Formats: sequence, structure tokens, C-alpha cells
Amino acid sequence: MHLPQPKFKNQHGHDAFRILMIMTRCISRLFTTSSATSFSSRLELVLKDANFTDFTKERHSYLIRTHQHTDSYSVSDIIKCYALSPSSITKAQVAFYQIDQPTLPIWNFMIRGFSQSSRPDEAINMFNKMRGQGYHGNNLTFIFTLKASARVSDIITGKKVHVFVIKLGFESYLYVGNSLVYMYASCGALDFARNVFDEMSDRDLVSWNSLICGYSQCKKYKEVLGLFDTMCAANLKADAVTMVKVLLACGHFGDWGRTDSLVKYIDDNCVEIDVYLGNTLIDMYGRRGLVEMAREVFDKMVQRNIVTWNSMIMGYSKAGNLQDGRRLFDEMPRRDKISWTSIIVGYCQAKLFSDAIRTFQEMMAAKVEPDEITIASVLSACAHMGMHNVGKAVHEYICQYGVEIDIYVGNALIDMYCKCGLFEKALEVFHDMKEKDSVSWTSVISGIAVNGGSQHALNLFNQMLTEGIKPTHGSFVGVLLACAHSGLVDEGLKYFESMERDHGLVPEMKHYGCIVDLLGRCGNLEKAYEFIQKMPVVPDVVVWRILLGACRVHGNIHIAEIASSKVLKLDPKNGANYVLSSSSFATAGRWNDATNMRELIDRDDVQKKPPGWSSLEVNSVTSSEPQEKGFCWLENG
Repeated sequence: MHLPQPKFKNQHGHDAFRILMIMTRCISRLFTTSSATSFSSRLELVLKDANFTDFTKERHSYLIRTHQHTDSYSVSDIIKCYALSPSSITKAQVAFYQIDQPTLPIWNFMIRGFSQSSRPDEAINMFNKMRGQGYHGNNLTFIFTLKASARVSDIITGKKVHVFVIKLGFESYLYVGNSLVYMYASCGALDFARNVFDEMSDRDLVSWNSLICGYSQCKKYKEVLGLFDTMCAANLKADAVTMVKVLLACGHFGDWGRTDSLVKYIDDNCVEIDVYLGNTLIDMYGRRGLVEMAREVFDKMVQRNIVTWNSMIMGYSKAGNLQDGRRLFDEMPRRDKISWTSIIVGYCQAKLFSDAIRTFQEMMAAKVEPDEITIASVLSACAHMGMHNVGKAVHEYICQYGVEIDIYVGNALIDMYCKCGLFEKALEVFHDMKEKDSVSWTSVISGIAVNGGSQHALNLFNQMLTEGIKPTHGSFVGVLLACAHSGLVDEGLKYFESMERDHGLVPEMKHYGCIVDLLGRCGNLEKAYEFIQKMPVVPDVVVWRILLGACRVHGNIHIAEIASSKVLKLDPKNGANYVLSSSSFATAGRWNDATNMRELIDRDDVQKKPPGWSSLEVNSVTSSEPQEKGFCWLENG
């Protein structure tokens, strides 16, 4: 049936009809959307709907034209629509200040809107203004103000609200009690939060989760587990929020047995695995090296975010499964710096340094800005590969784009330059670092020592002690190396004796090896052998090999025979030991013994060639054995 269009006598009537039609379409959508969607979710969709936004604006314009925009009751719904949409909270504020006498519901709309916006502090300001206008507030006022206080950690306002709650008799309201627990917990006032929780006559899952989240936020993991046990004893079923915090607590203690029981709890109680719980499970399995179980969770997740993908890649990297990790990385719909860094760190941990550098180049080509962890990892790869040109290019990138040279990046630069033989550049980085730790000092001292700057290394060590930096075992390795390379026997022995006496550092095998090297280099082989015999720990093959090498240089066949016997006994399958022993005999002119030692290498159980590789960098291209396809550094460095 065709209905005639209504005729309006004036523009106001036409505006009213237009607004009515827009509102009808929006309301129809609200109630005809699938029942599987909650009403609140549908309301949120309607508020974001362009038609509903147009309706709100047109309705507001109509009220302005008819001079009704200053009337609280007329403009109340307009402010509500504006306030509950974060993108239009400013419009709500403008409309609010045009009202002659805002009612309590309007104050609540504004407080609620600001509490969930990017300006929660304005909600507190609104609350204070409302109190100044003589309104006490109601349960909704306090709930939204407490939420805002929690977001900005304003416990002073939170406590004031708590006083008002008690005075006005709202302490028995469940949602008010939950808001108080949440506020105190978010502000780290766990004693207050627990007192409110214990005094609540009625509690729901939100009550328990608010307190559990507070304990977790303050790293009170024992309390998290205790509260979860109490919750289970009360026959209250946990949800995904609960399980995330409890799993984190178990992970902190490394209680994997209980963690597995929690996974069973999730299955038995059909706890919905949302994206946050799924990410937590993937991370937990990844840390344990159980990548297959992590992948099962990953594959079952209906919704994933970038954290999901990154956690799975980290799990593969930790397990050393870089093939599957790279495959997953290549399948990612979107990558961020964490994605790239995760795979680069994985390559470094697996000693696939060439792949780490190549992936970093891909990252640069993709215009993804690296962070300090990425830079430190790539520099470490350059150090191991001896690729000083690539390392230098990374350093130039750091300076050009203002990447912070924190302790980790600074230490990585020092290590890279030292291992590439450029200890002057390492010194420049060291002196430019605003903050240094013991690793910084150790790296530069050791690096300079092995690159021929022994006296400079010793001066730096003494400067470190003067500045009150506590030396480490690594620091003394560098000092002893410096003394060995400079022939400073007496000084080296003094430093060695001072380790435990002055600094409480018990010498380790590497320090004993340094002393044997120190004495051996100077030809004092008898004293070196005597030192080994008096060691409080059983010398390892490296210590004996150092002594054998010194005997070969100085032609002491008597001690060489003893050292050779020890080396071959401790490491009989290493062909290099036979070569060194044979060379020692040849140096002393005992050719028959040298020949016999060489013949022993032909035994099947002796490794003919020691494991190792070599690389040569030419024009920033690394060529290695076996040959691989070369790659070039980015043109922009």
C-alpha cells in the first residue's frame, strides 16, 4: 500500500521527521542483530554506526536551532551518545558546558566517558566539579570515578571516593566493591584491596580477578596461587583472565608440574582460550622448549594478534628450530620489530651468524626500525664473523638515526671492534659511553690485551679499580692475558694472587691456564709445570695443551713428554693433539718419535681435522668454506 509522504508546515517538522527515520533504522539494527551478540556489544556497534552518529549530530543541531540545547532533559541523550564514543568525548564536553543545570545522570555520562577515554584525569576533575555543585553522586558515579583513579594511579582520590561510598551506604553494592578492589589493587595498595575484598558480603568472579590481577601486577605470585586455591575451594569457576595470571605465577616459580595441572583445569572446565590466554600458553610452552605443544595451541586459536606470532617464533628460536621459525616468520600477515628481532636473535643463538646478518639486511630493506636488542645481536654476529665493514655500517646507522647506545649496544660495539682487531675504535666507543658496567670494562680490557695493547689494558684495569668498579673473573682473564703478552711475569702473579685475597674471586680453570701461558711464554717451563702440580683443581686438557705448546717453542722435551701424555690421555680423539706432540718431538730432533706420533693420527677413532671454519670479507661480502652465495650490505649503510 502506498502511503502519501507527510507534509510539514515548517523546517522544524522536516528535521524532526528526518531524525525520526535515522533513529528508527539504528534502533532496528540494535534489536535485529544476531542474538549471539551481547546487547552491550550491539549497542557499541550502533554507537559507532555512521547513521547513528549522523542522527546524534542532527538531533543536537535541531536542539540548538530550537534553543533546547541548554535544557538538561532535552540534551541528556545527546551527551550520553557523545560521551560513550571515545572519538566524540570533546563534543560531549562542549555540549555539557552549554547546559544551565546538569543533572546527576549527565554528570555520570561525562565521568564515565572520560574514565574510558584517553583522558581519565578529566573524569576525576568532573567528579570534583560535581561535588562542588552540591551533588553527592550515586553508585554509578563512584564506579566510574574509581575506574579513572585506577587508570591514573590516583589513590588519594580513590580513598576520598571510598569515604563517600561508606557515608552514603553504597559499600554493600557488588559493583562498587569490585571497583574499590580494582582501584586499590591497580594502585599497589594490596592491603587495602584485600580488606575491601574480605569485607564484601557478596563476591563474583570480577571480585576475585581484581585482587588476583593486583597481586600479579605487584609480583606477589605466591599470593596469586593462594588466592586461586581459595577461589577453587569456593567452587567458583575461573575464566581466561584468572588463568593468565595464575599461569604467569607458576612460570615465575618454574613449577611446571602445577602448570600442567592448570592446563588440565582449562580443558576440564572448558575455559575459553582467548587471545591473551592463548599467547600465555604459547609463551609458557616456548620457554620450556615444548614447541610442538605451543604450535598446537597456536593452530587452535581462532583469533591471533602479532604477539601470538612473535611468541611462537620465539619458541622456535629457543628450541633451535630455525627452519620452522623462519617458515612461520615468512607466513606472518604483519611483522613488527619484535618479529624481526626474534628471528635474528634465534639465528645468533644457533650460531647462524650469516643468516642473522642477512635477515637484518632484509629488515632494513623493509624499513623496520631496529631496537637496541636487534642492534646488539647483529653486532655480535659481525664480531663472530669478523665482518668489521658490516659492523661499522651498523655503527654509522646508530649514529645517523639516533639509536640509543645503551650498555648492551655499547658492549656489543666494543666486542665487535676488538674481535675485528680495531681496538682504537673500541676505545672510542668505550670512552663515549655515558654508562658502563663490569662487562664494558672487561670487554675493552680483554680486547685491547689480545690486540697488543697490554700496557693500555693494565692501565684501564687500574682505572676501573680506582673508580670503584668491582672486577669480575672476566676482567682478570684480560689482565692476565695482557701480562702474558707483555712478559710481565711478576705483575701477572701479583694480579692472580689478588683475585681471592683482595676481591673474593676464586680462580677458575681459565685463570690457571693464563698463568701457565704467562710462565710458558717466558720459557720458565719448570715453574709452569710446578704451578700445575700445585693447582687445587685437576687441570683440564687446555692447561696441559698450553704447557705442551710452550715446550715446543722452547724445546723442553722432558716436560713435553709429560704434557703430551696428559693431553693424549684426556683428549685422545683430537688429531690436533697428535700434531702438537709430533711437532714438539721434531723441535727436539727426535724424528722417530715425531713420525710415530703422526702415524697415530691414522687411527679410525682420531678426528683428522679439527672442527672449524674460516671466512674472508671482501667488499662487505663474506665468503666461507663451504662456499655460499655472497650478499651485500645495504647501500645506505
